[in-house]
Amino acid sequence: MGRIRLLSDALASQVAAGEVVERPASVVKELVENSLDAGARSIEIAVQRGGIALIRVLDDGCGMGRDDALLCVERHATSKIRTKEDLGAITTLGFRGEALPSIASVSKFRLATRERDALTGTEVIINGGKMASVRDCGEPPGTQIEVRSLFFNIPARRKFLRSETTEFSHLEQTVRVQAVAHPGVRFALVHNERLLFQLPATADLRERVRGLAGADLASRLLEIEPQTHHGVTVRGYIGPPGMGRSDRKQMLTFLNGRPVEASMLTYALREGYHTALMKGNYPVTFLFLETDPAAVDVNVHPAKREVRFHDGHAVRDAVVTAVSDTLTRQMRRPVSGVGLTGTAPAAVAAATPAYLVPPSQSELIPMAEQHSLRRDWAEPAVSRTEISDETGYDRRSDPVSSESATPPPAAGADEPSPAATPRAEDFRLLGVLGKLYVLLEGKEGLVMMDQHAAHERVLFEEMRRRMETGGVPSQSLLVPLMVELEPRDFDLVAQNLETLARLGVAAEPFGGNTLKIDALPTFLKSDDPETFIHQIIDELRGASRLTSKMRLGEDMVATTVCRHAVKANDPLRPAELEKLLRDLLVCEMPYCCPHGRPTLIQIGYAELERKFGRRT
Repeated sequence: MGRIRLLSDALASQVAAGEVVERPASVVKELVENSLDAGARSIEIAVQRGGIALIRVLDDGCGMGRDDALLCVERHATSKIRTKEDLGAITTLGFRGEALPSIASVSKFRLATRERDALTGTEVIINGGKMASVRDCGEPPGTQIEVRSLFFNIPARRKFLRSETTEFSHLEQTVRVQAVAHPGVRFALVHNERLLFQLPATADLRERVRGLAGADLASRLLEIEPQTHHGVTVRGYIGPPGMGRSDRKQMLTFLNGRPVEASMLTYALREGYHTALMKGNYPVTFLFLETDPAAVDVNVHPAKREVRFHDGHAVRDAVVTAVSDTLTRQMRRPVSGVGLTGTAPAAVAAATPAYLVPPSQSELIPMAEQHSLRRDWAEPAVSRTEISDETGYDRRSDPVSSESATPPPAAGADEPSPAATPRAEDFRLLGVLGKLYVLLEGKEGLVMMDQHAAHERVLFEEMRRRMETGGVPSQSLLVPLMVELEPRDFDLVAQNLETLARLGVAAEPFGGNTLKIDALPTFLKSDDPETFIHQIIDELRGASRLTSKMRLGEDMVATTVCRHAVKANDPLRPAELEKLLRDLLVCEMPYCCPHGRPTLIQIGYAELERKFGRRT
């Protein structure tokens, strides 16, 4: 007698359910996607005990007749695709025909549906995969599905569910993601008879984000205007520099209206933010990608969370370009003059010490020794009174005199709007707090500048420009370093030897998969240069086609300029502070240091009034 047998339909459905139905959130995802595919304009989700006891999804979609209502709970029955060509260009959220039968096989399932022009609807009840009843019912147009006692017939699966609070948090996140993906649809979520949120349909994505994440976050988001690269259109909203999260709950990406997860998109977002995001943090994004459905494969996993792109490099380049362009365009605020205290630019330059000037390539090695001499060279700290007396600055007068202001740009110049472009002369120097935080008064309130972070940004951008134009000086090694690589990494390095040379790394093949290193960058301070080589290879592997290869060494540059930048307790004179602010504001990304920490923080007058009880 043979040992191989066919599984029963009920057991086969339960096996399939293990891939499709992982937890209550999976059920909600599948049911909401079916509602959206049915053209619903209003979707209501009601759950009890985190979705373990009850999940009810009600929509106003097209509904189904009796024949379709009976057929939709059969395995591999779907209205989404017909031929294998349809599978290669999927435009709907669902298509596999597995969700409803899988859900019905592990729960007490009820489906009630009616088409708009039908006199009566159809009710189908299934308990653990077994049909219990089919009858007429009176329902409003659309479909209502109830899922009770999830995994009641599979105790082994039920015991792996987490607490009700944890399960509901996953479920709520699923609903929120779908609500962001489809702002034109009304969503309502009820838990244990309590309404959590009700979002009206809107054509404004920012308004939908405001309803879900709050007005403060929505107002700070930067808009990515629709732009197309390599056939991929990117639009949406992203958080400004410095706005990061410790998890990915607010890093949302959508492809053709479908929430997707792809490590390539995560790398692209981090590359687009570049130094505007702290390491270990994830950006806040509501990113929408649109591309030809035939250029993406969504039939990777039964849960349809993962996707594969036919040209992943094109998608990555499009995301990197859109994000970096948006950050640069909307966050760069050029300054036309100095003007903090009316000091002439020539006088400021003459009064600036060496450690406020970016190091030249020849100075990179001795800078560490120079750093130890700063405190002996610098003058004593200047008090608030001395600031006013030395500069002749009257705190009661206007922030800048007419002589110090730079003439306005010519008409038609490509300048940001005045409202978004504060000028340096709009600030008044108040003093220094804790020998680190520079206090400034601006038009909108108090501004605090971290002198160390600000100087890091100035030095970083200067060094990056030098790397891209003239390359990095290198120092020959007395004994060449031999690094044995994997074949894949060796081929990658062999194709990018010129890039490594511009980074100050002199390398050449030395037989087999061994790389011979003859020189390293002069400002590399590491006891383990082999680890540095592997880090460069990792960055090289992850670089997109459009990314400047000189970014590969920017982590090294960021670490270097951190050592050379002014520190806390380093006293700076008013003229030096002026130059630091002026240099910072002309940077491409002035509001964060190379490590993603903020350089400037503003406390508006409204916030100050609330603190002092002048405003409720």
